[in-house]
Amino acid sequence: MKIGVVLPHNEIGSDAGAMKAYAQGVEALGADHLLIYDHVLGADPGRPGGWRGVYDKDTEFHEPMTTLSYIAGITEKIELVTTVLILPQRQTALVAKQAAQIALLSDHRLRLGVGTGWNTVEYEALNVPFKARGRRQEEQVELLRKLWSSESLSFSGEFHQVTMASINPRPGKSIPIWFGGGAARVLERCARFGDGWMPLMGPNQAAQDAVNYLRELRTEDGKDWGDFGIQAQAQFAGATPEKWLTHFQRWQAIGATHMAIATHNAAETGVDGHLKRIESYMETVS
Repeated sequence: MKIGVVLPHNEIGSDAGAMKAYAQGVEALGADHLLIYDHVLGADPGRPGGWRGVYDKDTEFHEPMTTLSYIAGITEKIELVTTVLILPQRQTALVAKQAAQIALLSDHRLRLGVGTGWNTVEYEALNVPFKARGRRQEEQVELLRKLWSSESLSFSGEFHQVTMASINPRPGKSIPIWFGGGAARVLERCARFGDGWMPLMGPNQAAQDAVNYLRELRTEDGKDWGDFGIQAQAQFAGATPEKWLTHFQRWQAIGATHMAIATHNAAETGVDGHLKRIESYMETVS
């Protein structure tokens, strides 16, 4: 299994030097990939009706595409991964353009994890219908791949209209798209259109059932299971080396191909502290 890291979004801060030290540090440790979360807005808990989400306006989230562009320029090998980009909130042609640029400038190190999100506050502020987000995402993935591969295309869908146009430069080859989420409809989209799955659960029976369902759907569709990836995550907080190893082995038995360790929310620390946590985890599971 390939071992990577989750950017400690709420602890890394906004200093470019810290971001550089972290990115280059995890690459030096041998991390295979770097995951970055996506949230555009955080709600104010004092808003009418209150707020009980898992994050709010005081939680830092670094914009994924611009941050990965920066990291691409200061690293050489590590894979750059959105986990997950809330795709329906964004303009599809612009995402296609940004992703193509990152892929080219990073020598094709970009993996695009996409999701539909859950935060209605973001959808309201970004002027995107919340209830249509699943259908919109499905159409977006189709259009993204066409924009990456076509010199000129025409596309007419429920949410998009393109008439004899395309982006340039194009990435030269398809950018991997992995789907996040665990609902049945998400798994169906993932099996049909995705290159991999990014579960939000632990290595339990629900995860095994989801993997079995994905395998069944892909087999029915004539798609090769061996080319399909599964990105799991581990938490440093509240765990011990014994628990890390058990968690890792259970995901390995289910079929995970990638594991990323999240080191934030385990008593705030600086870059060196995060690197030490990552090194400890990697030594335990390797």
